[in-house]
Amino acid sequence: MNLTNHFIIAMPGLADPMFEKSVSFICQHNEHGAMGLTINRPTDITFVELLSQLNIPLEDSSIGSTPVYLGGPVETGHGFILHSNHDKKSWQQTLSINEHISLSSSKDILTAIAKGEGPADYLIILGYSGWISGQIEKEIQENSWLNTPADNDIIFHTPFNKRWENAAMKIGIDIHLISSDIGHA
Repeated sequence: MNLTNHFIIAMPGLADPMFEKSVSFICQHNEHGAMGLTINRPTDITFVELLSQLNIPLEDSSIGSTPVYLGGPVETGHGFILHSNHDKKSWQQTLSINEHISLSSSKDILTAIAKGEGPADYLIILGYSGWISGQIEKEIQENSWLNTPADNDIIFHTPFNKRWENAAMKIGIDIHLISSDIGHA
């Protein structure tokens, strides 16, 4: 099972505060493990504050209050831009995840966004989540996560506080009706 370009959706019983009620987009999954970004945890940092720290001028003031998300507990000082790629612009340090979504981690894309010349859709994310080989599969088997193919509309156009519920509804599950208790026969 390859989970690249999938969501993993935290089950209601997942008590880890970093992942409670989270949706993570899996950017890469192979025999070495998995790397994902939580897409529904905004930080208190705004885009204008982040740009200020990087000495990048904000030329498009309409996006200054854009939230910056916490992608996970690993390397929270490292930034990523999860973005659409239908405009076919190329950026340094970019991983193409599928034909519609890429992940970039270079200053050139931040500068372009600040000028209003960036990708049409994007999330600005600090840090990532990582799983060693076999770990994510084991956690799914232990009912910590649901998984489903990712949905660009949920990533880019759904309010962050609705992404958990909407991702679960994508597979026909009302997440609020799932018990967090584990039963044994």
